[in-house]
Amino acid sequence: MAIPGPTTTTHTPTGGSADAREPAPSSRPTRHRVPFLLTLGLAATLLLAALLSAGTGAYDIPVGDVVGSVLHRLHLGGAELDRVGESVLWNVRVPRVVLGLLVGASLGCAGALMQGVFGNPLAEPGVIGISSGAAVGAVGAIALGLTFLGNWTVTVCAFAAGLLTVTLVYLLSRSGGRTEVVTLILTGIAVNAFAGALIGLFVFLADNAQISQITFWQLGSLSQATWPKVLAVLPCALAGLAAAPLYARKLDLLALGERPARHLGVDVERLRIALVLVVALLTAAAVAVAGIITFVGLLVPHLLRMAAGPGHRFLIPGSALGGALVLVVADLAARTAVAPAELPLGVLTALFGSPFFLWLLRRTRRRQGGWA
Repeated sequence: MAIPGPTTTTHTPTGGSADAREPAPSSRPTRHRVPFLLTLGLAATLLLAALLSAGTGAYDIPVGDVVGSVLHRLHLGGAELDRVGESVLWNVRVPRVVLGLLVGASLGCAGALMQGVFGNPLAEPGVIGISSGAAVGAVGAIALGLTFLGNWTVTVCAFAAGLLTVTLVYLLSRSGGRTEVVTLILTGIAVNAFAGALIGLFVFLADNAQISQITFWQLGSLSQATWPKVLAVLPCALAGLAAAPLYARKLDLLALGERPARHLGVDVERLRIALVLVVALLTAAAVAVAGIITFVGLLVPHLLRMAAGPGHRFLIPGSALGGALVLVVADLAARTAVAPAELPLGVLTALFGSPFFLWLLRRTRRRQGGWA
């Protein structure tokens, strides 16, 4: 008969029993690693897409030459391209890619903030009338033939009208010192309808040349990208993108519900005001320089939420990276799919975004067992 040893319990190197010890690091849930890996993946893919977009077009430039030219400009080595290549790359392609990065990041980040404010993963910046308000400003400037700021007239009018619209929506939905989410949404729907009527009126008053310009602007495009436009949207985009992550923790608390968030020290009304202003800044700036581009702010945050969970510490910067990636890739497809013609960018995003949105709706219904 075997003689039992002095003890039947093994110990870990730290002195705990084997039965009670923590799971090995490799067996722990990896949910905390997913956001980090997704961020790295999005950043790497975005860099590759930007380089590919900068080199692809009627005048092809190899990716290696693009990298060499960038390094040369940064005084880090590399080599300068020929005169035509340098002109095409830095006067046409790079401004377009940079504008796509800024517009996509702004729309993606604004979508994540809107979904956090409304507590609804199917919300997007257009809900409170920013896009339609900016469209009224741009269409009105075109139809009325306004030129008081030269080539900047349409852009400035769109930006100002977008900010004015969201201010109006907020003031109309405020009652008793508070703003209810449902009231804000319904007010946005009413203002969107009114903005649509104004756009129709301006189109009726416009001549054929103006109608063509209005249609082109409404369909969304980056074809008019220039360095001055990049510099125009840059301060608004950077300000909004820098401010948004500061509200990540409060948005996580707001996801618990308004009452629990208030008990945990969140001033819900002040938070809502601040985030609506940030969303207005990001969206109005993006729409002013690129026209109406739909579904980026809706789909990107929702996809990332499905992949990495609802935590806004990742969701906000991740949506900015994802939005930038989607817009750079979509713009590359828009100008190469039917070359030498160019597809409107807003049409392309809607063409692929609409079926995906319907899939999201059906998925939500199946999970909840109905629409109620």
